[in-house]
Amino acid sequence: MRIAVSGSIATDHLMTFPGRFAEQLVAESLDHLSVSFLVDDLEVRRGGVAADICFGLGQLGLQPLLVGAVGRDFADYREWLERHGVDTSGVLVDEAASTARFTCTTDADQNQIGSFYPGAMSRARDIDLASLGPLDLVLVSPNDPAAMLRHAAWCRQHGVPFAADPSQQLASLDADAVRELVEGASLLFTNAYEAELLQHKTGWSDDDVVARVSTRVTTRGPAGAVIQRAGEPDIAVAVVPGKAVAEPTGVGDAFRAGFLAGQSWGLSMERSAQAGALLATLCVETVGPQEYAIDPVEARERLVEAYGAAAADEIAGRLTRRP
Repeated sequence: MRIAVSGSIATDHLMTFPGRFAEQLVAESLDHLSVSFLVDDLEVRRGGVAADICFGLGQLGLQPLLVGAVGRDFADYREWLERHGVDTSGVLVDEAASTARFTCTTDADQNQIGSFYPGAMSRARDIDLASLGPLDLVLVSPNDPAAMLRHAAWCRQHGVPFAADPSQQLASLDADAVRELVEGASLLFTNAYEAELLQHKTGWSDDDVVARVSTRVTTRGPAGAVIQRAGEPDIAVAVVPGKAVAEPTGVGDAFRAGFLAGQSWGLSMERSAQAGALLATLCVETVGPQEYAIDPVEARERLVEAYGAAAADEIAGRLTRRP
């Protein structure tokens, strides 16, 4: 299966605040908020939703096609991605701009406050998916809003299955844009908060959303994930127990990578979500969304612990150690 992942490619600047944001915010004064948090550390990592997802797919032995726009500073990042199994031939380079940047602070409760500078990402709207060759699935993840809508529309027009992953861009998309992005998707990915925001913006009920997509996947943090399909019972998948929580940035991206890999391998929805949960846990145990590695032997042990031997055999049998 040739999977194209359209979305952001960025540098992540990750900081840790040792306290709790909630203790520093005064509910009655949020209309004139002005706060500053003294952080413990700063980690500069490679990121961006599309790049993170492609990294995870590459770690699982696939060769995903990364589709996005970057700046003149992308050379080292390109080499890193290609070394980890990512096809970067779908990346547009704007020599007059810088690659996008994400700045995020995480508190002691794993809450996050982030800002995103798009930079060259705005050029993603100029990318024509038709120029990239045959595609079996397109993941439309957070990106320049015009690019997201253009790529989803192209998939509908040409009968190419696509997955909608609006996540961070839900805040900037209006109701009509959200409806246009989601309508007809083979897969819809959101976390629990985004699921509620999507329904609030569109005016759709839970059933309305499920009726408009083939499969809805909602991640719920420590509560795992839920898969919904019209006319079928919901499928709940628990998390893979973690050894420690290092930093949560990119965990949802890792889940999506594992899930899409499972689908490309022909696994069931449940097994695909379990593969996603494995990668999500590996990601949360490391600082940075592209720093985890997969040890097939250890992965099988953790899958057995979480889901039993049958699940571990189906998933781990597909895992290979990337050099």
